[in-house]
Amino acid sequence: MDKQDSLDLFSEQGKFMKGKHLVTIFHNEQNLYTVLRIRVEETNEQYEDKEAVITGYFPRIHEQETYIFFGEVKEHPKFGAQFHATHFRKDLPQSKQGIISYLSGDLFKGIGKKTAEKIVDTLGEKAITRIIEKPSVLDQIPKLAPEKAKELYDTLMEHQGLEQVMVALNEFGFGPQLSMKIYQVYKEKAIDVIQNNPYKLVEDIQGIGFGRADELGGQLGLTGNHPDRIKAACLYTLENSSIQGGHVFMEAEELLVEVKKLLEDNQNVEIEFTDISNEIINLGEEGKLVAEEQRVYLPSLYYSEKGLVVNIKRILEQTEYENQFPESEFLLALGNLEERLGVQYGPSQKEAIQTALMSPMMILTGGPGTGKTTVIKGIVELYAELHGCSLDPKDYKKEEPYPFLLAAPTGRAAKRMTESTGLPAVTIHRLLRWNGAEGFDHNEDQPLEGKILIIDETSMVDIWLAHQLFKSLPDNIQVIVVGDEDQLPSVGPGQVLKDLLDSSRVPTVRLTDIYRQAEGSSIIELAHQIKKGYLPDDISAQQPDRSFIKCTTSQIPQVVEKVVANAKKKGYSPRNIQVLAPMYRGPAGIDRLNELLQDLFNPNSDGTRKELAFGDLKYRIGDKILQLVNQPEANVFNGDMGEVVAIFYAKENTEKQDQLIVSFDGIEVTYNRPDLSQITHAYCCSVHKSQGSEFPIVVLPVVKSYFRMLRRNLIYTAITRSKQFLILVGEEEALKMGIERGEDTERNTTLVKKLVQLLPELQDERNTKDQSGSQSENKLQNENSTGKDKKMDYIEIIKNADPMIGMDNLTPYDFMEEQEA
Repeated sequence: MDKQDSLDLFSEQGKFMKGKHLVTIFHNEQNLYTVLRIRVEETNEQYEDKEAVITGYFPRIHEQETYIFFGEVKEHPKFGAQFHATHFRKDLPQSKQGIISYLSGDLFKGIGKKTAEKIVDTLGEKAITRIIEKPSVLDQIPKLAPEKAKELYDTLMEHQGLEQVMVALNEFGFGPQLSMKIYQVYKEKAIDVIQNNPYKLVEDIQGIGFGRADELGGQLGLTGNHPDRIKAACLYTLENSSIQGGHVFMEAEELLVEVKKLLEDNQNVEIEFTDISNEIINLGEEGKLVAEEQRVYLPSLYYSEKGLVVNIKRILEQTEYENQFPESEFLLALGNLEERLGVQYGPSQKEAIQTALMSPMMILTGGPGTGKTTVIKGIVELYAELHGCSLDPKDYKKEEPYPFLLAAPTGRAAKRMTESTGLPAVTIHRLLRWNGAEGFDHNEDQPLEGKILIIDETSMVDIWLAHQLFKSLPDNIQVIVVGDEDQLPSVGPGQVLKDLLDSSRVPTVRLTDIYRQAEGSSIIELAHQIKKGYLPDDISAQQPDRSFIKCTTSQIPQVVEKVVANAKKKGYSPRNIQVLAPMYRGPAGIDRLNELLQDLFNPNSDGTRKELAFGDLKYRIGDKILQLVNQPEANVFNGDMGEVVAIFYAKENTEKQDQLIVSFDGIEVTYNRPDLSQITHAYCCSVHKSQGSEFPIVVLPVVKSYFRMLRRNLIYTAITRSKQFLILVGEEEALKMGIERGEDTERNTTLVKKLVQLLPELQDERNTKDQSGSQSENKLQNENSTGKDKKMDYIEIIKNADPMIGMDNLTPYDFMEEQEA
């Protein structure tokens, strides 16, 4: 094939560049984003340079190999022309001699020139294509060992299979980044999976929802009540319920209705409830969901809840702690501790410390200012004194485990524990040694080593993480769970702290006396009033530590700017001032306020400062940054706040990639351009993201345009982030409406029920009214139940489903035949 013929052939696929790979400038192993340089051999672009920079999502590209990239040239504002490739393929040799040279090259180990000649003589000049399409053709090659044939095929697929997959995925409408995700999961089987069951993408590929898969299904004729379509809708609905609503399960009836609506809205067809029920049964038998009575769970959530109960029971069954110290010895040690620390513990605080030291597990709860931190310090100090052990980690030999384990869901909460106790505290992920996709190093087979564990801010812990933590605990450990039950529940599914308290199965001490900010303070008093569901009459009156500035939604940006500017004049830095808001969009949303506050604290009005643009955001040195995802390898986690300390453009570093360096309390993390989606500005952040943190000054806008998000626990959580000053801005009526609104819907969990069933001997008579009836009617499914028993659970879904669900506007008369006159 001559050069013109190849140009015409490639041009049929759009704009392209063909060339030999010279060097890989940057390659991200996680998402496969790649920047490389080639020597241009052919192109149909108006491009005159001998070399070109190619960007896109590729696996490792081999140097000195020739590739054809399809896409288009785009002008980068700093780096000039770059070819943005959507897909690529390796340039295969077209002549017999070229194929022989290729197969006998360094890429294919053990294939010499003679073997390559046999392959071409037998299979012809389309040998490579034939092998890829049907590897069994290699059986025809004389004296080619089966293991060599397999190695040859695998190598071809590694270097040629991706190209075919990427081209095909592009034709299906997938962009390069999503295509690479699909290829990483399915490899060369990707097209087969999509053509046979595109709905499997919903299960396996993050970022592909039911709607996208249903589009593909429609193109391939998988419509209506096709089993794969119904199964995908069921799994998608369950997952969406857990992510959006925090639910651990869905009621079978609700699941049926939601799935029916999703299926019918997407394709305008009618779906029978029995068809959906049948596929729920099949999904259960495939292990992709679990049905228990009239509840349907994703397996990970069902077994997390069940496993957490089993491990709490294991911890509570320890009996050696109950009478390990005579009360006289405890009181003497407590008195010595009070004298040494210069504190006087209140009655409930003394009770908490004693219960913690004399129980295998205890819950410590209370609102702001009630002394939870003081109690934690008392527990560790007294534990060390009574057990004769040191609090200093340096006093322990390398092979000797440190007995005190302190952990919290976020880095900032862990840092606060360290500051208040003087002991090392880490995130729960760090404690369990999370390795991303590989999971946790610590588990039931490799438990933690320690004698006492204190978990702070437990209201933020979801059911999955709680299960991972408790199954990693050794048998001989005491556990203290600490948290404020009135704060927002976890972002993830479940409400672990609330359920543990509601079960009354774990010894609990509630702190109610207010100690912190007791004199001349009104913030803590306001928080406790909100907790009880009312707003004080003097909310708009100026107080020494709080104020309320009345304004409308459109005035919020201007008022917030003035408040923060005044604080800045008084010497407060961005680290000490936190604006909180419940919503991202709109004139009073997080995005708008961040933009405004960045220009106030860190302006670049003259355009002379280094700046790195990513989407709508511009990052500058000194910017306050919020981490959005867990990054355990860097010891940085969702909700951590840091500061940009350096910016490097691609031409300034060896990786030839824009970079942002962020310091999180001394831990410096490097973000390449594709990683910038992991962070955002933090001058203003959501109330959820602020959990586990405290700030000297909190500015909280509250307006009616936030109404969808305003709840009592959200306002309470926001207010309790303030240590010294609270400035409320907005509409008093909106604040009142929010405080009067509890949660619209309870989260669907069965943790209370399972705890009550498994631990009846610990039942507290003061809390039996909610547990003695419906919550204890049913027994946990036996671990050794037969397949038949399990199938009965799924069949119950069909038997007990209300035949009238989804027919609220109909009556029995609508189903009767009209009588003839």
